[in-house]
Amino acid sequence: MPTTPDERAAEGMKSAADKANIRIDSVMNMDHWRYPLSSSNPEVVEKSLAGMRTSLHNAKLWGADTVLLVPAVVNPETSYRDAWTRSQDQIRKLIPLAAELEVGIAIEEVWNRFLLSPIEMANYIRDFQSPWIKAWLDVGNVLLYGYPQDWIRTLGKSIVKLHVKDFKRREDGYAWVNLGDGDADWPEVRQALAEIAYSWSAIAELQGGDEAYLRDLSRRMDRLIFGRA
Repeated sequence: MPTTPDERAAEGMKSAADKANIRIDSVMNMDHWRYPLSSSNPEVVEKSLAGMRTSLHNAKLWGADTVLLVPAVVNPETSYRDAWTRSQDQIRKLIPLAAELEVGIAIEEVWNRFLLSPIEMANYIRDFQSPWIKAWLDVGNVLLYGYPQDWIRTLGKSIVKLHVKDFKRREDGYAWVNLGDGDADWPEVRQALAEIAYSWSAIAELQGGDEAYLRDLSRRMDRLIFGRA
């Protein structure tokens, strides 16, 4: 679910989910791109922190256990080193609230020119020395830099959420494709997840579609993630 500042709207979402007997798994924080925690502007950073506080309270209301966070954005105005130190300083301010609400913060790599290797990401998360800061691994995103099975084995138990998608490299770039039609080595991904005893959710981050498309997607998830025929 997205960050929802309107309390009545948030209550309505909870009511709808309860009625449909659907668990809200996690919250997609919405302000980290527009207002990155790595900004040098205190007003921008405060807007980002406010968005995360709302996201954490949303998660508590909805019964979700995790909020996704893009920690920083490297750009011409923000160096890699500054992105690292600034974002860590700000995330530390959120840990007491995360602990109070018992909602985790999961760091994701999303082509933000930051945390470009699994070793860097593991070190970044380890620096917090907090059980409330974990990793959100996106199988498709990390294909740009390497191999998802390597990221899974390196990040290990810090991974608490999984985005599942696929893309195909081409001479002129790449294209997002349906699960199993791209370059992800799904047997290796599945083996790596088994090695770290991953038992959290796997979320297909793909376009919507009709019933036939969704049933096919469900079958692909069963086959590629769970190894079911």
